Amino acid sequence: MPATDDRLARAPGPVEIALLASVFLVAACGLVYELAAAALASYVLGDSVLQFSTVIGTYLFAMGIGSWLSRHVERQLPAQFLRIELLIALIGGLLPALLFLANAYLPGAFRGLLYGLVLLVGTLVGLEIPLVMRILRRHVVLKDLVSQVLTFDYLGALAVSIAFPLWLVPQLGLARTGLLFGLMNAAVAFWALWLFRHEIRARAAHGVAAVLVLAALLAAWALADRITTAAEDRFFEDKVVLAETSPWQRIVLTNGAHGHRLFLNGNLQFAQSDEYRYHEALVHPVMSAYARGGGAPRRVAVLGGGDGMAVREILRYPGVEQVTLVELDPAMTRLFSSDPALRRLNADALRSPRVEIVNADAFRWLEEGQDMFDVIVVDFPDPTNFSVGKLYTQSFYALLSRRLSASGFAVVQTTSPLVARQSYWTVATTIEAAGLRTAPYHAHVPSFGEWGFIVASHRPFTPAVTALPDGLRFLTPDTLPLLFNFPVDMGRVPAEVNRLSNQVLVHTYETEWGKLK
Repeated sequence: MPATDDRLARAPGPVEIALLASVFLVAACGLVYELAAAALASYVLGDSVLQFSTVIGTYLFAMGIGSWLSRHVERQLPAQFLRIELLIALIGGLLPALLFLANAYLPGAFRGLLYGLVLLVGTLVGLEIPLVMRILRRHVVLKDLVSQVLTFDYLGALAVSIAFPLWLVPQLGLARTGLLFGLMNAAVAFWALWLFRHEIRARAAHGVAAVLVLAALLAAWALADRITTAAEDRFFEDKVVLAETSPWQRIVLTNGAHGHRLFLNGNLQFAQSDEYRYHEALVHPVMSAYARGGGAPRRVAVLGGGDGMAVREILRYPGVEQVTLVELDPAMTRLFSSDPALRRLNADALRSPRVEIVNADAFRWLEEGQDMFDVIVVDFPDPTNFSVGKLYTQSFYALLSRRLSASGFAVVQTTSPLVARQSYWTVATTIEAAGLRTAPYHAHVPSFGEWGFIVASHRPFTPAVTALPDGLRFLTPDTLPLLFNFPVDMGRVPAEVNRLSNQVLVHTYETEWGKLK
């Protein structure tokens, strides 16, 4: 019987098992570095779909280069594999920390460093698998070799693709996630050093190199919090007092001369010094209009707004019986309902017995629910990517219309009509395409500049100047009607409807705001 049949008949030996386990880890580590780079790119550069697509495409291209280069590696395959593992461990493990630092200290070099590191790591990962397969050929027949290697490769990728957003990043953060898998690559190198100890020349030198890589990764692990804090302090100017990464976003809270400021994925959401202007302008025009004549909205929904500031303003109306806050990210509602400083900012609104918190995707929540609301406040981040852009589409506003009572009002925060004029009126056009009336208005918020909002309703809207609650710091009966007057440079322009199928708003928004970068 041929020798290959003998290899087929016997059970896998320790070398095969070790190498196949290495394939699993190699695939897992490579995907982690790829996902970490793409996540950081989306935080810093925006448009998550574009960043993930380009990073993944670059990474796969680099793997192809590595696979092609592997044909030129002919001697000392175990030693070459060990060296490649050490390089991936060091470069891939440090990749998130290096990108954090580059964004803070060398922002102009971020994009070049990002794609340079992705190309380098992808090329090295592309070299790995062919080398493992050639080493395994000594022990496994070809048809089993390919199926086994690909099986373990895909299983490793599957495990990480699930663990990365659900456990790794929320529990460890991006920097430590990269370092953890760098340590795994280093462990594979140590395993190879022991497994092929009789084949590898200059074992002592390879051992020293492995120890140095391990020491560098462990030192970076110990300093990970300092690295990310120093980078974010530099990037955000004010002192970072809270930083957390959830499966959906990077949450950073700073404190400085202007008080607390909240950033989501690097984008300012509010500044304590002037947030009252934004939230009074967002909430009170629709709430007071509904309350005209002595009535009051009994049921109110807030979509987004997990910081509780909009809810704080709504609770000024004693006639409100229930506020349903629909916030995708439970980390936001947990932070703003538990942290003492944040609870003071929203006046403990999220702990009110009148408030129900629902952590869910607002699109799906509107689609699946049946409850009707007198007022709906839509306080999403700007449409910087397609996942947020779907919340500004005709489909979304059609669902909103179904849940809004016949006499009710909805309000949508709608970017700057001065800086992003086309984007602003795209939202107005899209709301109207869903069959709702619109009443656009704007307010000056120093942290943001001139900011826009749009009232959406089934009936005509008229500002009510007599039903404003006491204690407001910005709006008065005299100033409220002025918000609905637009100067010429912010006036309406023709715009397309933003649909799920085209997401034209995301492209328009990126173009208009990109002019300021």
